[in-house]
Amino acid sequence: MLKVSSKEVIARIRAELRAGDVVAFDGDGTLWDGDVGDELFFALLAHGDVREPAKIRLIDEARAVSMDTRGTPIEIAQRIFDAYREGHYSERKVCEMIGWLCAGWSRAEVTRFAEEMIPSGALEARLHVEAIEIGVAVQQLGARVVIVSASPRQIVEVAAQRVGFIADVIATTPRYAGDIMSPMVDEPIPYDEGKVTNLRNYLREGALVAAFGDNAFDVPMLRAAKIAVAVRPKQRLVARAHEVAELLTIDRSSATSA
Repeated sequence: MLKVSSKEVIARIRAELRAGDVVAFDGDGTLWDGDVGDELFFALLAHGDVREPAKIRLIDEARAVSMDTRGTPIEIAQRIFDAYREGHYSERKVCEMIGWLCAGWSRAEVTRFAEEMIPSGALEARLHVEAIEIGVAVQQLGARVVIVSASPRQIVEVAAQRVGFIADVIATTPRYAGDIMSPMVDEPIPYDEGKVTNLRNYLREGALVAAFGDNAFDVPMLRAAKIAVAVRPKQRLVARAHEVAELLTIDRSSATSA
């Protein structure tokens, strides 16, 4: 990976940018510390309001992998999440589960819960200033800026509002029956290759001029961009850096707000 300054990244994007072009950022670990999807999951378990539609789907998910289906829906959800952390359950499937775990809730309930999870000022202290600086600059240059995240849409939209410069959100999107969330999500979710699939549907006439990520499941999106940038890369991304033709990484000391 080639370490460059924030200014050089902005200059490279300026040189490539054309009308309608898109700059895509992963959210968790790229624009901010932490994982707002996981935080939503644990907040929901602590809240205790996992309703019948989600319970039925949780039992089906557990049964499909020969997992114990006894106990409360909260216990089953935690069991599935623990299996994922131990490497016995798909990360993509966990992202889907967190996306539909509020099944049975109304849109208003979901929105209110997400907003309460990230009160004003809470995310700002966790922002990665070098990525934020670039995002603000490229938006001012005329790029369409989008977050592409496997976390649930309801929490990513709140986080995007707190970040301030994001134009659009591509995230794991639950389906609704009227006003009530169902235990299903739109597929493919924006995880790994699904990020590229969702971006293709979003791009319209523009090109993906730049992409920013921090982890291995961002590799397909990084490969698809003209300019690929790793932000505080996790070891899983470092190990796969050779899969991206030229992967830049930002010198954090170069950020003007650092």
